[in-house]
Amino acid sequence: MSALLEVNGLTKKFGGITAVNNCSFEVEEGSITALIGPNGSGKTTAFNIMTGYLKADSGSMNFRGKKIEEPNPARLYRSGLSRTFQQARIFPEISVLENLIVASGYSWKALFGSRTTKADRAQAGEMLEEFKLSTLADFYASELSYGQRKLLEFASVLMSSPKLVLLDEPTAGVNPVMIETMERHIRERNEAGVTFLIVEHDMQLVMRLCNPVIVLDRGAMIARGTPVEVQNNPQVLDAYLGS
Repeated sequence: MSALLEVNGLTKKFGGITAVNNCSFEVEEGSITALIGPNGSGKTTAFNIMTGYLKADSGSMNFRGKKIEEPNPARLYRSGLSRTFQQARIFPEISVLENLIVASGYSWKALFGSRTTKADRAQAGEMLEEFKLSTLADFYASELSYGQRKLLEFASVLMSSPKLVLLDEPTAGVNPVMIETMERHIRERNEAGVTFLIVEHDMQLVMRLCNPVIVLDRGAMIARGTPVEVQNNPQVLDAYLGS
């Protein structure tokens, strides 16, 4: 497999604190890659830099073989890189179905006008069916449970047919049934050609779902390998036990 995403020497400081420290790694096309590490190791900061929500102090990123000079969330989304957040970002005051239509690239005016087509709404309906949210299509998104909001956000980022999806703690705060549901959707989408980079604290999920596993500590990569290799890496054990 070739590298779909290359991160080269990313560094980000907040005052005297170095959150990401000359961090470099690759995400291979077709993989489900985990990005793990102790609390404060820089995982979410790295995500925010890679997706254009934070500006790096130094370093660079290549996506699909092209250097991304200044990562911008909207441009990256259109080029095939999308993400979720620790707290699901949805539009609470419109319907579940309308959330997906907006995610597919429509403006608010188009959403409530005549520019959306039956095909667009059909695609959104199929996504809701896949995620077993079709019975909630006309509900306001604010009426969904926490886990359902996570699923809606995941479904939304898939509306643009992304090449790479960054999932930031997709199973945090959800029940075991929802974890199984989320895992199934990740596997199915990966089999359909979507690459994933996942920040996740549920190590059981990481070890059965992800390969390779990248470990950060104090903002830098300290290990990369199979789940078994990472589990048995003394440096990784020291990072977690000493955190």
